[in-house]
Amino acid sequence: MQKEFGGRAIVLDRSDINTDEIIPAKYLTEVTKEALKPYLLEDLKLEGFDPNGEALANARVVISRENFGCGSSREHAPWVFEVNGIYTIIAQSYARIFRQNMFNCGMLAIELPRAAIDALIALATTAPLEVTVDLKGQKMTAAAAGQTLNYDFDISPFDQALVLAGGWVEFADARY
Repeated sequence: MQKEFGGRAIVLDRSDINTDEIIPAKYLTEVTKEALKPYLLEDLKLEGFDPNGEALANARVVISRENFGCGSSREHAPWVFEVNGIYTIIAQSYARIFRQNMFNCGMLAIELPRAAIDALIALATTAPLEVTVDLKGQKMTAAAAGQTLNYDFDISPFDQALVLAGGWVEFADARY
């Protein structure tokens, strides 16, 4: 499956969003990724956020703050984004294991400095935010209300290869 890295963004304006908020532990007994789909961000408490709302349903990119994905090391956290069509998360920083699980699943975890995250969040308050990503060029653009922000990002050549392959399994299948 070819993943699209970009699209309509949703802002989760908080640091330390943990894996229990991303996918509550009570659903970890599900045996398919698809079974996780309706529970994305079910337990996230954030003013103005509705886990059943249209904004999340239409989102293809998440923008957040520091230490995104902290908590347990479960792969279910990236999986629940994946089955909801969200393949790109942009944050100031990530919990190490969550970030690597994103790349291992063929998904993109972009890290930007605080000033860039602040600017993206401010722009998102003006109108719906559309994000485009050039993975090979390691550039992204965010546009809303006639304004555009451009940022370079950096991921290692290996992590980029994982994402381009579609994840660790596809990467290994193509090489071994």
